[in-house]
Amino acid sequence: MKYIGIDLGGSHIACGVVDEDGEILAKAETSTLVGRPFENIVYDMGRCALTAVEKSGVHMDEISTVGIGIPGIANNATGDVIFCTNLFWTDEPLRRELQKQINKPVWIENDATVAGFAENAIGISKGCKSSVFITLGTGVGAGIIIDGKPWIGFHGVASEIGHITMVIDGEPCTCGKDGCLERYCSATALIRMGKEMCMAHPNCDIMQRIDGNLELLNAKIIIDSAKDGDSHSLMLFNRYTKYLALACNTIISFLDPEMIVLGGGVSHAGDFLLKSITEKLPHYLMFKTMPYAKIKLATLGNEAGIIGSALLARDMLTK
Repeated sequence: MKYIGIDLGGSHIACGVVDEDGEILAKAETSTLVGRPFENIVYDMGRCALTAVEKSGVHMDEISTVGIGIPGIANNATGDVIFCTNLFWTDEPLRRELQKQINKPVWIENDATVAGFAENAIGISKGCKSSVFITLGTGVGAGIIIDGKPWIGFHGVASEIGHITMVIDGEPCTCGKDGCLERYCSATALIRMGKEMCMAHPNCDIMQRIDGNLELLNAKIIIDSAKDGDSHSLMLFNRYTKYLALACNTIISFLDPEMIVLGGGVSHAGDFLLKSITEKLPHYLMFKTMPYAKIKLATLGNEAGIIGSALLARDMLTK
């Protein structure tokens, strides 16, 4: 059998047909165009998925299930999206609406969870009994995988690591709280800290790279400047990776997973990021003489959402 995976993001929708081995046979993409009516976005999701099926040469009779990774939380008992803040969705009947075009069983899960599931199924954490996937992008998401299955908690919010309090009375968060981990460990946080540094040091290397226009600043520019040895950028980068090391320590202290996998845009910094985190992490561990989780970089990139949602739907709906 074959499976459809849909990765629903704030800017684009990616769909693919996936086989039993997790290989994507064909893909299609379209813009999300947030702000449109819910039904219009779901219609485009269905059309995009059917385009991928047509490109794959697979007959619809061979398609067993559809999996969807969303930037939010869903109730699979009803097939409804509870909320997707980036899409302004609350209590929307995603399964029912999509099945108007694709009459197949549908499973909906958080996008970080499906990406973590993909890495555990065929990626860097394959074979691990337990792993935690952290996505470092605009926000910070996580997927917890235990014995090959996602752990989402009793109420479905167990992997919301981005909204663990990291700093008491710290930076205001979009969720309404203050000091959330996301405000210190995301790409957005790195950019905010970079702008603060540039304001304090207007002649720094980063300001030269962006011609003094702070609107051009992104995480890659900061990281590239640090890689090139700029002292201000290195101080900023080390501050940022200190927060990431503390985040890893929190996960280790609470869950003690076999592996922590770093994904998302910031993870593209590669070994430069990994080395900085792994050097700092031992300083925060409680059991310093005991083994602890390996910290690794994700390997599936942008395809993790398609693969993970497809394979998770297969497993959850055929068990």
